[in-house]
Amino acid sequence: MTDSIDFELLHDDISDKKDKKGILLFHGLTGSPFEMKKYGDFLFKNGFDVFCYSFPGHGNRISEIESVTDVDWCDFAQEKYDLLRKNYNQFFVSGLCLGAAMAVYLGEHNKDITGIVALSTTLFLDGFCIPWTVHLLPFALNTITRFYYTFPEDDCFGIKNERTRKSLAKITAKANISMDNYPLNCVDGLLKLSQKVRKNLKKVTCPILCIHSKYDNLASPKSAKVVMNGVSSHIKKYVELEDSYHMVLYDNEKEFVMNTVKEFIDELAPQVEVRELETV
Repeated sequence: MTDSIDFELLHDDISDKKDKKGILLFHGLTGSPFEMKKYGDFLFKNGFDVFCYSFPGHGNRISEIESVTDVDWCDFAQEKYDLLRKNYNQFFVSGLCLGAAMAVYLGEHNKDITGIVALSTTLFLDGFCIPWTVHLLPFALNTITRFYYTFPEDDCFGIKNERTRKSLAKITAKANISMDNYPLNCVDGLLKLSQKVRKNLKKVTCPILCIHSKYDNLASPKSAKVVMNGVSSHIKKYVELEDSYHMVLYDNEKEFVMNTVKEFIDELAPQVEVRELETV
């Protein structure tokens, strides 16, 4: 995997800050910005400048996966947010899986976020494909096992649609743009981030949209519902899907997901007319 899968989509013809809308996207655990590209293209076409970068231990830094921690991820996300936020009057954060948890984390620590879109939020590993051995994590994490054991990716790859699943599996295998397992150290980082997020949910006051599948193979709707019940946002919306698994941006209800996101963000940051679009 390389940094080339990081992406920025910019509207160069919008010079007035009050008309500029930006959004920072975060990919999932052991994934990459590749899985956010179609989502990013959709948001770009709807007037947003879009930014998505590989988390530490991902991208071409995969060799670091055993040494990075949740602190590294949080520092990385905050640094990117600080760098970008000052350039926009309206700025959103959104993510999938680990990325959704990170988006909520940023909402707990930054009061100037216009809105949060959390997709398949993963605070608990309790989906229908999670092996029973997950209950042994507290013991394994305190032994040398944490450096050698990995949770394998399940056969469905988080996608219910069989045709899409096979197609995406071929692309990811050929391009080497994601991992096919979850290193124990990485899972530990996710769970520690989850603890931080759950502890501070009441600090989130900005509008938030959570979309989650009823049949998520990695994380049940419990994660999203905990977020919805814990935040202090006056504007909050929860949408539960019936015909998708974890990768909601690629599954049977992908068009519905993107249109739901568009409706939510348009209410908060109405679309401005864009004369010419240029992808950078």
